Amino acid sequence: MSNINLLSYRIEKINRRLSLLYQNVNGLPSSQVELMPKILLELGFVSEALQVVMRELTEQNEKFTVIQGEIEAERQRYQNLFELVPDAYLVTDTSFSIQEANRAAINLLNTQQQLLIGRSLIELVHVEDRPLFKTKLSQRDRQNPIELSVRLQQERGKFLDTTITTTTTRNWKTDSEVWHWLLRPSSEREPKESNVKQVNYDLFKNRPLCFYERGEIIPLEPDQIWLISKGAVKLTTLSDRCEDMLIGLVRDGMIFGSSLTALPTYQATVLSDVQLASIQFIEISQSPCLAQALFPLIAQRLRQTESFLSIYGQIRVEDRLNHLLTLLKQEIGEPVKEGIRFCIRLTHQDFASVCCTTRVTITRILGKLQQEGKITFDSCNHLIVKENF
Repeated sequence: MSNINLLSYRIEKINRRLSLLYQNVNGLPSSQVELMPKILLELGFVSEALQVVMRELTEQNEKFTVIQGEIEAERQRYQNLFELVPDAYLVTDTSFSIQEANRAAINLLNTQQQLLIGRSLIELVHVEDRPLFKTKLSQRDRQNPIELSVRLQQERGKFLDTTITTTTTRNWKTDSEVWHWLLRPSSEREPKESNVKQVNYDLFKNRPLCFYERGEIIPLEPDQIWLISKGAVKLTTLSDRCEDMLIGLVRDGMIFGSSLTALPTYQATVLSDVQLASIQFIEISQSPCLAQALFPLIAQRLRQTESFLSIYGQIRVEDRLNHLLTLLKQEIGEPVKEGIRFCIRLTHQDFASVCCTTRVTITRILGKLQQEGKITFDSCNHLIVKENF
């Protein structure tokens, strides 16, 4: 039985007891009869208040169901893009246990997905290459990807010369490190690319920049994606009540577009003056280097989408807002003397749409957090989350 159904059952039980008390008032001693009207009146108020709460919870639960379905559809779309990337791609935890593998990785290693998931990546590295493999990883610069060449095991003991590019990110939900691995057969690399690192691919080279001012709506075409050079954009959809609902924030170096979502309504609104470049899908299909350079940006949007989705799983509004503020610290936060400052100004209605509640409720909770010294605002009204948050 869900929490809402349990609450509904208890309220119904209280109402039955209250009705029974009304019926039995006449059978009580006169001293108790005088007190009963007041007692029953107070109980009636409590019953009415509980029914109001129940209606609000039911409405919120219905909204959660709709929103969760929409976000799940968008997450699935990004997962499909992950599967269709032409290069082999793996995701592991800090112990190098493989958590995800796309189709290209399955084909490259000539194995089956159920045999790959949960297996240690180090086990796939040739025994002679493992010492160098581990040394390279221990000496990595956390700010930049590293590239190394090893032999990876295929089916039936065969080994393939492979060039691996790896980066690390942090899982917002678990606050743990996640490793991303791009695998390319060394023999298939063209000579002209042999000395070129994919991480140096300039996505903005020879692309004209478009400019939009704060408050403008950016046009979205199905055959293109936008790449932000400077500025910030918020992505919204319409709720079942025809209200704008925040579903994403994109800024410098991030991508967005209507082709990256399954939502029927999708709008991009400029939060701060923005410069961005358009990339046509036909160009991506004709350039493996461009597709490879864009993949980490698609993965970044997928991670943000899943982080927003996890917020809706919190029952209490306070918990949803706390999770949202923690997420925004990573997405749009910048260190300042007072704590972590959000470089983008969001309205209370933006917070409310993500937390599935009203603007009044968000204003009240933010005021409480400010009184407790957990948040503050600078002179430009940018929210600052304190270190003790």
